[in-house]
Amino acid sequence: MLLQLAVMLAAIALGSRKGGVGMGLWGAVGVFVLATVFQVAPADTAGIVDVMLIILAVIMAAAAMEAAGGIQYLVAVAERMIRRHPSRVTFIAPVVSWLFTLGAGTAHVFYPLLPVIHDVAREGGVRPERPIAVSSIASTVGITASPVSAAMAAMIVMFDGDGWTLPKIMAVAVPATLLGVLTAAAVQSRIGKDLPAENRQPAARESAQLPPRAALSAGLFLAGTLAVVVSGLFPQLRPSVPGSGGSAPLSMPAAIEIIMMAVAAVILLLCKVDAAKVPGTDVARSGLVAVIGVFGLSWLGLTFIGHNQKLITEKLGGIAHSQPWFFAVMLLLLSALLFSQATTTKALMPLGVALGIPAPLLIAMWPAVNGYFLLPTYGTFIAAINFDRSGTTRIGRFVLNHSFMLPGLITTGVSVGCGFGIVEAFF
Repeated sequence: MLLQLAVMLAAIALGSRKGGVGMGLWGAVGVFVLATVFQVAPADTAGIVDVMLIILAVIMAAAAMEAAGGIQYLVAVAERMIRRHPSRVTFIAPVVSWLFTLGAGTAHVFYPLLPVIHDVAREGGVRPERPIAVSSIASTVGITASPVSAAMAAMIVMFDGDGWTLPKIMAVAVPATLLGVLTAAAVQSRIGKDLPAENRQPAARESAQLPPRAALSAGLFLAGTLAVVVSGLFPQLRPSVPGSGGSAPLSMPAAIEIIMMAVAAVILLLCKVDAAKVPGTDVARSGLVAVIGVFGLSWLGLTFIGHNQKLITEKLGGIAHSQPWFFAVMLLLLSALLFSQATTTKALMPLGVALGIPAPLLIAMWPAVNGYFLLPTYGTFIAAINFDRSGTTRIGRFVLNHSFMLPGLITTGVSVGCGFGIVEAFF
């Protein structure tokens, strides 16, 4: 088992060095080595395919929205919200970043907000590190609250059949992650010194011309997101289809796929989007990376865990069952290597089930999959450092003492703690 674990970690390490689709491709190489050298049967990919199809459906809708100017419109809305109260940017910017990721299902919308957050902070005399660092964390933790994120797709595929529907998962994840973000913002507002008067630079920004149907495309996408939530909240609204036990509502994964693909088609029709532009959008390209990553790395993780499940449960089952926080630490550390909430969710949550951890506790611990702030090598954090021209957002001499560590640990710890409290009180 230790040799197989070494193969899995080596594949993850090599994939991390290449980045992008390289992570998923090296995951497949790991599966090849386990199958040929150790005669390990590759895991069944049926569950992985469900997640991949949901990701593709959501990405198509988001990419169509981007091609119509919808993301540009959402960024303009966010900019107005952030600029309204410059002195409170450390609280407003993270909440806006969290909200936009929650609605869009991707942290891609955060990148255009970085220069806005920086300029507003400097205009208000606020140390830019404060709002930039916590907003960077908020944009990632919003993934584990979004009804249309790839990570949520993985959770739905695994837990929907056990009664943990999309609305129930959101009822835990949304307030827990929001409280985590607000707590981190409160602490972050005390970090470092304010900028000296000579470093405060008012910046006049010109409003970009939006495409004529940008607002419509954003509205259609958000309406589709709302439809997904409503269909999860009221299963009777879904069409009944024949099954092994008679007629039953359409499954939630299939409902998400149908709704979001239909939204993409409607955006193309009503917003007069050239379909050839959709695959070339930033969202579409990042979606391809997500799909390949989920396929390769999740396949590798499930193959290793499935083959060694008995031994793992014997060694770790007692600890994980009596001390659930131990599994949250596992989620946090592995997500720092996988750089993907969806991949970490798909690879480790089945292990949590095998260890006998109750589903409500796994839902509560889910925000811990946002641990890739531990190593400040992810694109969001690199971009944040580069956008902060004041130099206050930085990586320290010892790498781990960087600007994102404190807000990341606070957000994750409070989110998981609040999750435990919510499931204990209401579920």
